[in-house]
Amino acid sequence: MTQYKIPVIPGDGIGPEIIAEGKKVIDAAGERFGFDVEWIEYPHGADHYLETGELISEDSLAELSDYEAIYLGSIGDDRIAPGILEKGILLAARFYFDQYINLRPIKLLEGVWCPLKNKTPKDVDFVVVRENTEDFYIGIGGRAKKGTSKDLLEVSRTMYSAKFGLDIETESEEIAYQIGMISKEGTQRVMEYSFDLAEGRGKHVSSVDKANVLSDIYGFWREEFNAIAADHPGVKTDFNFVDAITMWFVKNPEWFDVVVTPNMFGDIITDLGAMVQGGLGLAPGGNINPNGTSMFEPIHGSAPKYKGQNKVNPIATIWAGAMLIEQLGEKEAADSIVSSIEQNILEAKVQTYDMGGSDGTSDVGDDIARILLAD
Repeated sequence: MTQYKIPVIPGDGIGPEIIAEGKKVIDAAGERFGFDVEWIEYPHGADHYLETGELISEDSLAELSDYEAIYLGSIGDDRIAPGILEKGILLAARFYFDQYINLRPIKLLEGVWCPLKNKTPKDVDFVVVRENTEDFYIGIGGRAKKGTSKDLLEVSRTMYSAKFGLDIETESEEIAYQIGMISKEGTQRVMEYSFDLAEGRGKHVSSVDKANVLSDIYGFWREEFNAIAADHPGVKTDFNFVDAITMWFVKNPEWFDVVVTPNMFGDIITDLGAMVQGGLGLAPGGNINPNGTSMFEPIHGSAPKYKGQNKVNPIATIWAGAMLIEQLGEKEAADSIVSSIEQNILEAKVQTYDMGGSDGTSDVGDDIARILLAD
């Protein structure tokens, strides 16, 4: 029997509850498909931070780098200022492990109500590949008051480093600035991943940018897209401004197969994609380094007001677990988990409040595991 060791960060709020159901379903998949999982739990989150002052240490990150995939619940707690946990744990892990791909399947399952009139599962089945380490999320910027000042900003990645020395002179009472940056290396690798993914799907890659306004950074993005596209002549391509693609997601989602996008725009359009597929409770995501440590999670937040109530929908987390075991090579088991989720929805017997039911988080996990084992 194949053995896997998978680290788990349950996180905050509803995180431990939904992760418990994801683990339950993966264990059921292991029973059916002949693999076993040893779950290794890590405490990092709000309680650990409040007790110790530690977000996630270099030692913990180094230890986690020994594993191929991490299972993450949700990070965020209203006892702590917004951004501290997210930057100190989630973004720290993404950058440390160089998880340069954020992968978001936008797939409408059978039985799920879609807010788009007359759209069915055959119309909503695409993937968004979001560049996950660059753009305006590199985390460098600052403020300057009236007069002259200097600032030195630096970004360091596994492939390169860059420094920005700023001489600032302003007559404004105060200004704020943020640096957005993409690199040739970072842009090429996320596009290569997207084209390779499209080769196994519908052979169509759509690029997202705002090159008509931010022409330097996203003009560069377009140049690199064209260069990579030339190596994949069998793949159809098109360019989309980010404001236009939000319109097309709603009007014609069937147009899309693989969508590749810079970091900030990807953050925005994947939330829209989640609603197109039925809501945040059904939306999984993966932060992927194809040759290193990846991390899988639901894209919704920690919902601290529902903590401990056994109320929230665990499907996004269970689906993220399917993505995780597919990354480990268990594709048949992963596909069976998604099919079991779909069967649970179609039967409509065991569902949480957001799906029109009155069952609990653990009830849904039990039912999906039951369907998986009975299949």
